[in-house]
Amino acid sequence: MAIFMAFASPVRPYLIQLTVNAAIGKTLHLPDWVQWVLMGTDLTDVSRFIIAVTIFQIVFIIIETTVRFLFSFLTAWMGQNVVKDLRVAVYKKVLGLNLRQFDQTPIGTLTTRTINDIESINDIFSDGLIPIVSDLLTIIITLFTMFWIDWRLTLISLIPFPIMLIATYYFKESVNKSFIQVRNAVAALNAFVQEHITGMQVVQAFAAEDKEYAAFKEINEKHRDANIKAIFAYSVFFPIVEIVLAVSTGLLVWWIADRSLNAGILVAFILFLNQIFRPLRVIADKFNVLQMGMIAAERVFKVLDNPDELPPNAPDAFNPEHIRGDVEFKEVTFAYQDENYVLKHINFKVNAGETVALVGHTGSGKTSIISLLNRLYQIKKGEISIDGVSIDQYHTDRLRRGIGVVLQDVFLFSGSVLDNITLHDTSITKAQVEEAAKMIGVHDFIMRLPGGYDYNVMERGSTLSLGQRQLISFIRALLYNPAILILDEATSSIDSESERLIEKAIDTLITGRTSIIIAHRLSTIRKADKIIVLDKGEIKEMGNHETLLAMGGLYAKLHEMQFMNKEGN
Repeated sequence: MAIFMAFASPVRPYLIQLTVNAAIGKTLHLPDWVQWVLMGTDLTDVSRFIIAVTIFQIVFIIIETTVRFLFSFLTAWMGQNVVKDLRVAVYKKVLGLNLRQFDQTPIGTLTTRTINDIESINDIFSDGLIPIVSDLLTIIITLFTMFWIDWRLTLISLIPFPIMLIATYYFKESVNKSFIQVRNAVAALNAFVQEHITGMQVVQAFAAEDKEYAAFKEINEKHRDANIKAIFAYSVFFPIVEIVLAVSTGLLVWWIADRSLNAGILVAFILFLNQIFRPLRVIADKFNVLQMGMIAAERVFKVLDNPDELPPNAPDAFNPEHIRGDVEFKEVTFAYQDENYVLKHINFKVNAGETVALVGHTGSGKTSIISLLNRLYQIKKGEISIDGVSIDQYHTDRLRRGIGVVLQDVFLFSGSVLDNITLHDTSITKAQVEEAAKMIGVHDFIMRLPGGYDYNVMERGSTLSLGQRQLISFIRALLYNPAILILDEATSSIDSESERLIEKAIDTLITGRTSIIIAHRLSTIRKADKIIVLDKGEIKEMGNHETLLAMGGLYAKLHEMQFMNKEGN
């Protein structure tokens, strides 16, 4: 289509030249192709010739307009399909990244990559590469036609052309730098807004609105300044284009008037010049669109090419029907960054059905241990096995379905209570959800909500209390009947009534199931079969409650501190 439009562009100006020459009585020498399209019209009859040319022009305009419509539609259609496929690919990639990437990358930046940058790639097709090729072909074919008609007149009219080329180059460079700044500013705006809206409770609680407002204004001003630079370049470039076109037209008129050439060639060359300068007005802008699309594509492909992800499941990945729940850590060493190890030579074993408690000061490595067990991070050294098989050999879905997790910081998605419990798993029925809720005594609380299980919890569960969110998270974990149950500070953020509900359910549900409990409150882990005391990423003590108290070590000190604080209160 681009080739057709390029060859079609000089046809109508040339036919207009012939029409004007015929009207003023000039003798015509028509090429064979013109005589063919006019179907042998009598050239001596001016009226019939002009009517034939006009009819052909009307038909030709309809065909050309149809092709231009299809060209614009198909390039946009192709771009949108590329965007659709890329967004799916990027989101699928994001789902498989190690959590370390989300620790190091602002969420707003990943949002920009998935939404804004991929939309810029669409512009490569609708306003970039293919339209540029079409415009360049049009310019080349038009210039060739002009030289074919009168090469001297063509050279005279193109005398100001080098000025146009120089202006186009500087315009392209200026706008490109501005657009890069605009893209960076957009990413910074997205990251800032996403982060601060999420943390608005903290901002307002510490009366930091004015400071955050000032910080936002500063980032927004950078975005404005970058756009103004681009606008200034446009404001300078387009008048230059008009001046160059006017000079070219003036030289054209002067040359024709000085040599008494016919009026037809003057009209045709004015139209030819417009066909050259019209795409030149926007071709520099399209080059910038192309460059911005390439820059955006580079950012998107950095996400797609990120190697820090869980390896794909092997065809022979271990996928047992049941997991017993034997867990063993062998010389496990782990660091979130470089060599800053948060776990060092961790060794312990949990037999199926046992309850193990992890205790220690904040930052001792408790949460890191359960994150590694779930393969949310990749270990640096050592091995973690379940039922004697390394977790690296398990099918990831089977591994994680066998492990139920209740975290301290509960995240609920915008949607109904039922959707947050099932996570849109259609194989889980509402009856199963209600049964699980009744097992831990939460069904009545949910039914008191407006709409019951269809109640919309809003983003992050903002319409529910911390205790209510924790209870829903507890149902979510237990609904899959996991072989291994992990409770990470599961009772630390809830009220006494909710805590009694959960502790009563825990006593029943951990029976016959491997359980790993993390808790600062030592009163919740006294019944554990084994207590592991961590300090600075190392195991310092291991044993049951009575044994560790008798040792008089770190656990005894932690217990004494909590007991004294309780007495003091």
